[in-house]
Amino acid sequence: MQLCIIAVCAFVLSAIFGKLVIPALRALKAGQSIREVGPSWHEGKSGTPTMGGIMFILAAVLCTVAGGWHAMRGGYYTHLIVLAFAVVYGLIGFLDDYCKVKRKQNEGLTALQKLVLQLAAAAAYLALLRYTGSLTCDLYIPFFQVTFQINWIVYMIFAMFVLVGCVNAVNLTDGLDGLATGVTMPVMAFFAITAWLWKQTTLAIFPAALFGALGGFLLYNFHPAKVFMGDTGSLFLGGAVCGLAFALDMPLVLILVGLVYLLETLSVILQVTYFKLTHGKRIFKMTPIHHHFELCGWSEEKIFIVFVGITVVMCVLAYVGVSPRAM
Repeated sequence: MQLCIIAVCAFVLSAIFGKLVIPALRALKAGQSIREVGPSWHEGKSGTPTMGGIMFILAAVLCTVAGGWHAMRGGYYTHLIVLAFAVVYGLIGFLDDYCKVKRKQNEGLTALQKLVLQLAAAAAYLALLRYTGSLTCDLYIPFFQVTFQINWIVYMIFAMFVLVGCVNAVNLTDGLDGLATGVTMPVMAFFAITAWLWKQTTLAIFPAALFGALGGFLLYNFHPAKVFMGDTGSLFLGGAVCGLAFALDMPLVLILVGLVYLLETLSVILQVTYFKLTHGKRIFKMTPIHHHFELCGWSEEKIFIVFVGITVVMCVLAYVGVSPRAM
């Protein structure tokens, strides 16, 4: 019941923040510059306010802190560590968005700058989880209910690149109205329910709050979008998704719940690799793969429904795979 109340409060706050943030972003002329390599009809979205992720970030932060206040007084802070990690990634995204808006183009921080900042944040997060005892070196395999112990240094390197890769995969998914928002909502529901059933109620607060906050944001972000989340929002979401997976000590579950993120990333890798090997040939009409379906005639609404539906199915499957661990 507490998680439902937190989610509803976050939904309401996010919806209210939209009434305040969107006009402010318009006044600041914080409009999105559309990539030249995207579908031509996306040019009509140019000027739509970006950095709207501030809306659901604020709502999630406030409701996570308020909902977890009693737990904090009892000495439980894991939910705040995950929240802080997501916020750090959101700040990296904010810097990127700010540079884009200031320069009036679709290039912000350099790839190297983002990589260094993201790796540093990942290393600090993993070390903190390890220090607090929330993270082990055991790699848990869903469905098979077995674990493999790995050397801490090896695990650390593996985990850092999983974190950074996952965050940027979520960022790639944010290419259509409401897509990253809608896909991430069932993922947050999965983490909230799993943490609650595993008796880690405090850790369930953050995903519950973010689930509700994303629902409020979707009111403005669904096609036709009145606001985009920008890298501010997408990097925050990436941090939340992979941060929760590691906080629950089951990073491999990301393959299931994050299947859409994974496919988006793989489509880009395959396209680039094939293009170079064949000197100009392509597998897809355009990547990430949601653009391929657009060029095949799918509407943004259809892509949204299909991708969110796939994620819901995969989250249910993931729950079946990890539920025996709670017994």
